[in-house]
Amino acid sequence: MASPSVFSLFCMFSILLGMADAHYFSQNFYRRLCPKALSVIRTAVYKAVAKEPRMGASLLRLHFHDCFVLGCDASILLDDTATFTGEKTAGPNNNSVRGYEVIDTIKSQLESLCPGVVSCADIVTVAARDSVVALGGPTWSLKLGRRDSTTASFSTANSDLPGASLNLDGLIAAFDKKGFTAKEMVVLSGTHTIGVAQCKNFRGRIYNENNINAAFARSKQRICPNSGGDENLSGLDRTPNRFDNVYFKSLTEKKGLLHSDQQLYNGGSTDSIVETYSTDSTAFFTDVANAMIKMANLNLLTGTQGEIRTNCRKINRS
Repeated sequence: MASPSVFSLFCMFSILLGMADAHYFSQNFYRRLCPKALSVIRTAVYKAVAKEPRMGASLLRLHFHDCFVLGCDASILLDDTATFTGEKTAGPNNNSVRGYEVIDTIKSQLESLCPGVVSCADIVTVAARDSVVALGGPTWSLKLGRRDSTTASFSTANSDLPGASLNLDGLIAAFDKKGFTAKEMVVLSGTHTIGVAQCKNFRGRIYNENNINAAFARSKQRICPNSGGDENLSGLDRTPNRFDNVYFKSLTEKKGLLHSDQQLYNGGSTDSIVETYSTDSTAFFTDVANAMIKMANLNLLTGTQGEIRTNCRKINRS
């Protein structure tokens, strides 16, 4: 029997290395299985953010709203069907969460390049990181190999996603439920340094609260009337398309847009953390990167759990 050729041995060795990568949750997960995966995601995100800077915050929020329900498993991407209710129509997400089409575009490109390899959950996770970088924020290393859920939870989306009306104790409790400290809660709230909010989510604050800069309140009232205009938009801080520490500076000036934002600096236990980040952007960048890594690893599906969806909007057997 003829001995294997050098080329055959090389191919076998490459396949085995690829399989080894595939069996671990690691930064090198796609190194051989789909070596261009990360560059495809990054290029698509940068293009989307260049076209509409707000999309960076939307993709970051999509990741947060995914991870805080069942874990970072792309459950938020599943569309409702006649027999299935997903998370998209839950209160915190309905007519609010955006970026689904960007994920669809990336998934389509990757399915053409590496069919059945790159999960929707990894796409959402990497896209969030790349969105922050695109808007001037820090980068961080991510382990990859998440798999996609075959279910979702409308009820958990309604119960576990912290809302704009929460007081400090409620915010601390909501993040503690997911394993985060009060400091990590503050630093993750600092991602509100990018993006916008709808009038309906800050109307109560600008008309009814006292711990607010009067001139700031008046300026927001011109955007958000006492009635009507529910979907009118305002930046969460004065540089909504730049990832920086202006959010924390705004809180120290009583210019937090949301009730839940200003709760972080309102004579409570987190005031000193806000003060630190308001004057030290390096500390904020370091801590937010570490907190994002932690969030990206919440309740993962790996190995043979879940599936790799072909279409991020539906499970494979549907």
